[in-house]
Amino acid sequence: MKNRGIKVLPLNGRGLLVVLSGPSGVGKGTVCSFLRSEFPKLNYSISATTRKCRPGEIDGVNYYFLSREEFLARREIGEFLEWAEVYGNFYGTPRSAVEKSLSEGKDVILEIDIQGALKVKEIFPEGVFIFLLPPSKEELERRIKGRAADSAETIRRRLACVDEELASIASYQYVVVNSRIEEAAAQIMAIITAEKCRVSRNITCLNHKGGNIFD
Repeated sequence: MKNRGIKVLPLNGRGLLVVLSGPSGVGKGTVCSFLRSEFPKLNYSISATTRKCRPGEIDGVNYYFLSREEFLARREIGEFLEWAEVYGNFYGTPRSAVEKSLSEGKDVILEIDIQGALKVKEIFPEGVFIFLLPPSKEELERRIKGRAADSAETIRRRLACVDEELASIASYQYVVVNSRIEEAAAQIMAIITAEKCRVSRNITCLNHKGGNIFD
């Protein structure tokens, strides 16, 4: 008996690029760590940075921690998809790992700062850009001040940039409020699922006759 139906294949065989960013202190890293543990099939791009390793962070898992000299050397030879200087530290996304995963049809999540996200949007306009918001401005300020690993000057800089960072939300497609980690992660996964179902992201291979979807 003939098999009737349709088969939907990813557009061009490429994976989905998801960019998660938001203001400093909103909890991007915490949400991504939760996603990593709950959804291991997703590919998580590990950024490089020159900032100091915070308590609980692991080199090669949370970030690639580089010296300023090593970061600049890698930047000069084009190793980064994007890079930015944020609060006196450099951050960058390794190019090769992201492009390799996408070309293999794997979905990739980038957890990066707002500057970096806007640069990635220029290169990958087809990506999915999600802005993570705090439940309130007061809560965001509380989280920033609560970072024991940051110096008083770093905290001052972060607080001074809050309004400017929050204003960047207009450049994103989606917003998720990080009141509870589990809820924020569930909303992000719902966005990814919906985006993967878009007609524009899929090639439909039809078994049909006379222009009908089903024969």
